[in-house]
Amino acid sequence: MHGPLPPPARSTVCSAHALRLLQTTRQQLAERLDRGEAFWLYAYGSLLWKPQFTPAEIRPARLWGFHRALRMRSRVNRGSAECPGLVFALLPGGSCVGQVHRAGSGDGADALSQLDTLWEREMPNGVYTPRWLRCHTSQGPVTALAFTLDPDHPSHTGRLDDAAHLAIFRNAAGRYGRTVDYLHRTAQCLQALSIHDAEVSRLVRLARDHGLLPGQDGA
Repeated sequence: MHGPLPPPARSTVCSAHALRLLQTTRQQLAERLDRGEAFWLYAYGSLLWKPQFTPAEIRPARLWGFHRALRMRSRVNRGSAECPGLVFALLPGGSCVGQVHRAGSGDGADALSQLDTLWEREMPNGVYTPRWLRCHTSQGPVTALAFTLDPDHPSHTGRLDDAAHLAIFRNAAGRYGRTVDYLHRTAQCLQALSIHDAEVSRLVRLARDHGLLPGQDGA
């Protein structure tokens, strides 16, 4: 792409901070497209079972240096200001098995539009730190956009005990539904993809033991 970038396709739901991050990431994506590289996105949570766009290609992928953790407060999607929920984030340390999704083969403007709509879903308040990270697949490494969380960010909960998790599972709900439903759906998807995540499995067992999973009497 040459010349000034077209403006974001959408921006009304994003904070000023999120829009600044979007502008930076759009420029980075445009530079990658100019080099003939594809737009890859790393999926590790809800993007696994609800992709933002129809991927032209999907590959299983391992990301080293970050791990999946249900430790980010959600005051919009899976909770509220009065009762924050939880969503998954990528935190430093270890590794994470997920997928990389390649955006369609449309022109640069199409790729930027896909990024814009992704931003509304993942970055309305700019909580995540977007990074271009090297992901390892059986066909070779690819560099993908990943949404990570700074451990020092106020939305990082740190380690929670079981009582805190249970209170959130019982009470937290946002515009996309309950935290416990989000956990359960992600766990089902990981199982279908033969991805083992010990902490996700433990949290599902905790919710099940207290009757909080969808379809249980306590849910």
